[in-house]
Amino acid sequence: MTWGPARPTVCVMITIHATTVTVDGAGVMLRGPSGSGKSDLAIRLIHDGAQLVADDQTVLFVEHGRLMAQPPAEIAGLMEVRGVGIVKMGPPSISPVAIVIDMVDIHDVPRIPDFKPIELVGHSVPRIYLSPFEFSAPAKVRLALRALMEL
Repeated sequence: MTWGPARPTVCVMITIHATTVTVDGAGVMLRGPSGSGKSDLAIRLIHDGAQLVADDQTVLFVEHGRLMAQPPAEIAGLMEVRGVGIVKMGPPSISPVAIVIDMVDIHDVPRIPDFKPIELVGHSVPRIYLSPFEFSAPAKVRLALRALMEL
């Protein structure tokens, strides 16, 4: 389960239903029920240069005071692409989590997000809501990350 240098002892590890990618070094956790568009949005982000961390299941843990994400060992480097099958996406990745994006219907996306944080494994992480099937969704993810940097 270790990929790279040895890590300090991890006290708490939880697995949640989420797809996680790294966009410009920032972990983006996409949450929503099956069929909500997590993998679809992740594929479009990956096509634009993001890296897959975990598809559908994400393991969260704290390392050096930061919330981190990694794939469960049994699905590391794999992604289920609806209509295509299980696809190898490259070596597994571990990433600090910068933002949580909950997949919602377009009518449930607030006009102005508040980045109200949620708590995961004792860490506060900003959250927004996006409609994953919008053509502009990948660009909105990048703009949300930029907006977070400016806060």
